[in-house]
Amino acid sequence: MTSRLWSVVFDADDPDGLARFWAAALEWEHIDGDECPCAIGGDGVLRRLEFVPAAAPKASPNRMHFDLSSTSLDDQRATVERLLDLGARHIDIGQGPDAEHVVLADPEGNELCILEPGNRFVDSRRLGSLTWDGSPAAGYFWRDALGWPLVWDQDDETAIRPPDGGLFITFGAPRPKQTKNRLHMDLAPPPDGDQQAEVARLVSLGATPIDIGQGDVSWVVLADPDGNELCVLAPR
Repeated sequence: MTSRLWSVVFDADDPDGLARFWAAALEWEHIDGDECPCAIGGDGVLRRLEFVPAAAPKASPNRMHFDLSSTSLDDQRATVERLLDLGARHIDIGQGPDAEHVVLADPEGNELCILEPGNRFVDSRRLGSLTWDGSPAAGYFWRDALGWPLVWDQDDETAIRPPDGGLFITFGAPRPKQTKNRLHMDLAPPPDGDQQAEVARLVSLGATPIDIGQGDVSWVVLADPDGNELCVLAPR
């Protein structure tokens, strides 16, 4: 059995402050957990965001960001205003004046987009997609890693989504990786699963064991075919 997506983890200068921002942004619950602050909610596919201390300040655009959906233009405008009130800010990443989506940064500079209604890709769930700068090879790896089918594979862009719907993960426009990602995904085998067997399966799919200075921990750190870090947790 494949692992499930347990969490998306942010490196943060102020983990609890950023957890509070995202919990409010997504209308999830803020939890000051034993291991790290979390935002808990979601549609059953991605149920938690976790926030851990960053080793260094953010120095370059993230290779991964969230796209939030809108049900109408009024809803899009209201969402943007609400996030600005929470501490987000407008940023220019070259989207141009005619872009229908709105690009913001959270209080620590992590990029996010508020999509226009009727964008023909994501649905009306608030957390519409997790968008990566990634190659087709990364898309195929994550398809097999999570057991989610491809829903798009064209012009060097790929997307996967669970069979029952929910969060999209999209890959396109890969850029050279310069430093450790500010966001990464944690995977967890089911309670009756085997962590080392899952690590071996992911390595057979193209992952690589890496050392990011994690030391003696209960999780295993790998990199996908594009070099993006991921962690395989103990079964849960």
